[in-house]
Amino acid sequence: MQSKTLDVSQLLGTNLRGRDFRTGAVFFESDKRKFDYAWDTGKAIGTFLGGLKKGKVMATYCKQCKRTLVPPRMFCEHCFRDIDSRTTIKDTGTIETFSVCFVTWNMKRVKNPQIPAVISIDGATPGYGFLHLVKCKDWKSLKIGQKVKAVWKPAAQRKGAITDIRHFALIED
Repeated sequence: MQSKTLDVSQLLGTNLRGRDFRTGAVFFESDKRKFDYAWDTGKAIGTFLGGLKKGKVMATYCKQCKRTLVPPRMFCEHCFRDIDSRTTIKDTGTIETFSVCFVTWNMKRVKNPQIPAVISIDGATPGYGFLHLVKCKDWKSLKIGQKVKAVWKPAAQRKGAITDIRHFALIED
């Protein structure tokens, strides 16, 4: 089998020059796109975030399963029914699990550790919580099952974000 070398002079086409574009000898289109976008949290998480802005923890309730869910959901993932109602619950809870981190998310060492924890909120069905920071005086004495309370930003600084809760602090017995 013999391979053939392509003779470029046999190719059809026209070379273009910068002048052809400047003078309009060829048609072309140029566009600079501006992409504006906004996030839509949806009704359930929007309700949750709106509640946080007001200093409240919002939940949803399923009558069939008798479960109070936080963060809120649009439907019950057990029975697949639409949620029956929304409710405000306490801003206290229980530490379900936690980690003591001496390295930040961007890999910087810290002397005082960050303590991310899953907090099961009082009034919600057990086993459903969310991740947030816990601050305490002595991290070595921190235990699963300890009670915590939300420490809120001042109302004027809240934006409708999970960070409207600065952190959770231990409730001293």
